Amino acid sequence: MTPNWIDLDGVANMRDLGGLPTSGGGQVAHGVLIRSDNLQELPPASVARLVDELGVTDIVDLRTETEVHLEGAGPLRSISSLVHHHHSLFTPEIVAETDTTLPWHDDRDLDRTTAEFWGGHYLGYLHGRPDSISAALRVLAGASGATIVHCAAGKDRTGSVVGLALDVAGVPHEAIVADFMATAERIDAIMARLLSRPAYAEQLRGSTVHDQAPQPLAMEAVLAYAAEQFGGTAGWLRAQGWREADVDLLRNRLRA
Repeated sequence: MTPNWIDLDGVANMRDLGGLPTSGGGQVAHGVLIRSDNLQELPPASVARLVDELGVTDIVDLRTETEVHLEGAGPLRSISSLVHHHHSLFTPEIVAETDTTLPWHDDRDLDRTTAEFWGGHYLGYLHGRPDSISAALRVLAGASGATIVHCAAGKDRTGSVVGLALDVAGVPHEAIVADFMATAERIDAIMARLLSRPAYAEQLRGSTVHDQAPQPLAMEAVLAYAAEQFGGTAGWLRAQGWREADVDLLRNRLRA
C-alpha cells in the first residue's frame, strides 16, 4: 500500500496507519494511530491541523530523558487539550547536558547493516523496557482521539511500538514490515532535520543514509520473537499483566 503520509511543515516522517489490511478482510481505522519523527519544529499552522483537523488528543513520546531535556518543550506542550505521555525505551539515565551521554552513542562504530546488530537493538527495547512499551500501547487503547507515537527519527523506537500495535490489530507481518520500510523514503529529510537539532547533531555527523536506513530484519526480529515466544504481541501483553479485555480494547480501537 502507498503510505498515508501527513505532509506538514516541521516534520519529515509522519503518517497515519489507517487503511493497512487486517485479518478477516478488515483494515486499520483512519485517525487513530499516527507515527512521526521529532515534533519540536511544528509551526502554528501544523499544530492547528493536527489538533483541529486530525483530532489528535494524545502524544506518546518515546525519547530519553536527556533528549527531552536537550530539545526543550516543543510547541505541542502549550496545547491544553493534548495529553503528553513520556515512555522512554531506554534504561532511565541521569539527565545530562551533552548528547554524548545518549544510550546509543557507543553504538556509532558498530556495523549497523547486520542482522545481529538490528535484531539485538530492537529486541533490547522489549527486554529492557517492557513497561514503557506496555504503557504506550495502553495510551493508544484508551485515547479519545488520534494518538501520535514519536521518537527522534520515527524509525526505530516508534517502529517497534507501532509494529507491535499493528500485530495486535491483526495486520499481516509483511504489511507491518512494508510500513516500517516506508521510512526509507524520507530518510534524507529525517537526517537533515536531526542534524540541525541539539540532541542529535554530534551523533549523526559523518553518518550516511545507508547507516540510518531502516532494515527489514529489525522489524522481522521483533515480530518473530513475539510470535515464537508468546504466540504474538497479544500474548506478550498478557505476560505483562494485560487482561483479555485490555487486549480486545486495543484491537478494537485500531480496527475500522
